[in-house]
Order: sequence, then structure tokens, then C-alpha cells
Amino acid sequence: MTDEKTTTPEEKEVTAKADTSRRGTTAGKKDGASSRTGKRRGRGGRTREPKEFEESIINIDRVTRVTKGGRQMRFRVSVVIGNKKGKVGFGIGKSSEVMLGVQKAVAVAKKNLITVPIFEDSLPHEIVGKFKASTVLLFPAPEGKGVIAGGAVRKILELAGIKNVLSKMHGSRNRINTTYATINALSSLQNRVSVKKEVVEDIPAEEAKKAVKKKPVAKRKTEKKKVAPKKVAQKATSKK
Repeated sequence: MTDEKTTTPEEKEVTAKADTSRRGTTAGKKDGASSRTGKRRGRGGRTREPKEFEESIINIDRVTRVTKGGRQMRFRVSVVIGNKKGKVGFGIGKSSEVMLGVQKAVAVAKKNLITVPIFEDSLPHEIVGKFKASTVLLFPAPEGKGVIAGGAVRKILELAGIKNVLSKMHGSRNRINTTYATINALSSLQNRVSVKKEVVEDIPAEEAKKAVKKKPVAKRKTEKKKVAPKKVAQKATSKK
């Protein structure tokens, strides 16, 4: 014989309430979890503001200083910053950690910013930069040539916003020396304004068209030189 349990309507109401309460707690837990995750996302998912300058590490050297207590090891970090719109800076920072050295170098580079005149995505003219035993030659290039350079020179020119340039290095190839040489070259550049823009702005359209038309060349009159008739030498007649 099987014992069948009989449930009264009051017991059915109690069980229904218990089920709804359980469902509510589980839904509340899910909502709470989602809200928590949302808060976490809000804290960790903050949109970072774009940096004004882009950074590029040129060299990291390990420097040791011998003292009475022993050797002190530090890192020397050289960093170049630029906005690719004509502003470049170079700085060196020393610290026991690399990240702190980078921050110090960036702070120094922001204090030593220079403005580079850019003419049609290239240099306005040729220039030579020198620092100690390093010399850097920079030449303007036509459009589509690209940045033909290597090492520290390439990074500086790209961060400055120059897209077409030719370069050549002589002497010492030390990265810090070549960096100082290129910055000396860029800081001594002279600005150059394009001639096409000046013509369009200053002269009206009608006058510009007239100026472009070539003036007719005046024909030179060629006068024929009168040639004197040749005198025939008369033979002397001998008297008989």
C-alpha cells in the first residue's frame, strides 16, 4: 500500500509564498551581482584622456656608482616626446626603477620643447647638426619618399610630424649624441612660406589669370646690310 499525502489549500498557499520568496531572493542576488559588476566596470572602465605628447624610449642604460657602502645601481632612461605637429622634446631621467626614470625623463623633456617648422610634410631646407663627435645631415624629400633614417633620428623625426626626409650620420653613432645633434639641427631651421598660397591670397583671380598669360615676344627687325660692289682692278695698259 502506498501512502498518498493530501495537501490542504492552506498548505498550498504557504508553499506558493515560499517559492515566490525564493525566486525573489535569487533575482535579487542576480540584480545585485549585475549592479556590483556595473559599479566595478564604472570604476575600472574609465575612459582615459588622450595624451598631448607621444613618448618613445631611445635608450636604457644601467649605471653603477661605487661608494663607501658599496655599489649603487640605477637606470638612466632617455626619452623623446612629440605631438606630431611640430613640437619635440628630449629628456634624461635616472632612478632605481625604470618607470620612475621614464616619468622623470618625460618631465624634463616637457621643459625642453622646441618647435620645428614643417614645409609640405618635409623640411624647409637642408641643415647640419653637430654635437661632440656626431654630425647629422638632414635633407628635404619629395612627397611619398618617407622617413629615410635610422635609430634615434628616425624616432625624433616621426614624433615631430615630418613625413618625407633624407638623413645621413657621420662620426660617433652614440644614440644620445645623435639625438642631441638632430635636435640642434631641427632647432636651427628657418621657417619657409609656400609661394603658391601667397599668390592666391594677395592677387585676385582675374589678375592672376592675366599674369599667367605669356606676353607676345616682339620680333626683332633684321636689316639687310648693304654690300658695297667690288671694285674691279683695271689692268695698266702699256703704251707702245
